Amino acid sequence: MFRRSWREVFLAIGTRFGENISYYILTAFLLVYVTVHLELSKSDALNAVLIGSEVHFVTIPLWGALSDRLGRRPVTLIGALGMAVWAFGFFALLDTRSFPVIVLSVTVGLLLHGAMYGPQAAFISEMFDTKVRYSGASMGSQLASIIGGTLAPLIAVELLKDYRSSVPISLYLCFAALVTAVAV
Repeated sequence: MFRRSWREVFLAIGTRFGENISYYILTAFLLVYVTVHLELSKSDALNAVLIGSEVHFVTIPLWGALSDRLGRRPVTLIGALGMAVWAFGFFALLDTRSFPVIVLSVTVGLLLHGAMYGPQAAFISEMFDTKVRYSGASMGSQLASIIGGTLAPLIAVELLKDYRSSVPISLYLCFAALVTAVAV
């Protein structure tokens, strides 16, 4: 796999990198940020993620369908570049401590995430020759999950602990989204 399709594997990792990191910051780390840093209730944090996820659930297939019409790359770029910008607005809105504003912040973030995620299955599989499509797409996707998604909440917690500010987390999220933008 790595001998013939190493470039495609790395492009698949890059394509999923920002998507994975953004998802786990917008959902898992958000719970810590809202309850520990902002000292709001767990139910507020969970309900914000639940409401955002309901919108996310509906819009992911819509983003996928849009990618069938416009192409995988343009739709993924909408999500990646939008997330790079939203990384800074996201925490600013959370810091208002207003439940409706927190819901808005999570929902917009998940809408942008959906633009990266919706086209992803087709986009990544199309990167590979048919002889290695399944194994290549799987390897790229799983490595991105291990490198990006698994570590994202842990890195975000450490950044918050060390800097007592959301700005380094926004920079991390922005960087991850830009990696995806470059990969696509």
